[in-house]
Amino acid sequence: MTYNDMLNLVLALPFDTMKEVYSNGKQSLLIYRPSTLSKRFKNYDINTNFQIFLKIGDDKPFKPNHLRLLIDLKLRAREIPQSRIELLTAFDKIFYGAEPLKAISPLTHINFTQYINPIDITAVLAQLFIIEQNIGYGNKSTFNPPSLYIHGWIRTFIASNQEIDQIVYRICRNTPPAVKYTCQDNKNHPKYNPNAKLLWYIN
Repeated sequence: MTYNDMLNLVLALPFDTMKEVYSNGKQSLLIYRPSTLSKRFKNYDINTNFQIFLKIGDDKPFKPNHLRLLIDLKLRAREIPQSRIELLTAFDKIFYGAEPLKAISPLTHINFTQYINPIDITAVLAQLFIIEQNIGYGNKSTFNPPSLYIHGWIRTFIASNQEIDQIVYRICRNTPPAVKYTCQDNKNHPKYNPNAKLLWYIN
């Protein structure tokens, strides 16, 4: 599904309902819309809040976090550095609204052996995290769209030569991604460029 198709599916989901949105036969991604929110999420809009679950085989579904996605991409880029441009292109297209499976189709010929999830699950999970931040983030954001926080980190984990330890340390301290990975897509930044080209942040 494209960004808009997945967004519409999320917003149409009845409260207290869990729905599978993607499966490859071995792993599946599901969404759930709770009718009540904990005090921790008191600033969130109940009408746009939803939760993401990952189910592997016959195991009980669990909530994947951002690090699962980011470390998966870092492992791929570290194993095969020549794939970085293709990875960045694919996940940028997902950020800009493309259908995840079409966006990653150029990656299917690359024989990655280091990763956490299959590339299709990683791609759809990225789309869900992007939607989650865009519609569900309850506080004022430095970024417009809010999903630039997670997508700036997606770009960082793929493109940066820093070790996993260093990058994970930064994001775990709630440090925003470097401006060089977000400024031209950020409507709140002076360098915002509505005509920015794909991979504009690559020198």
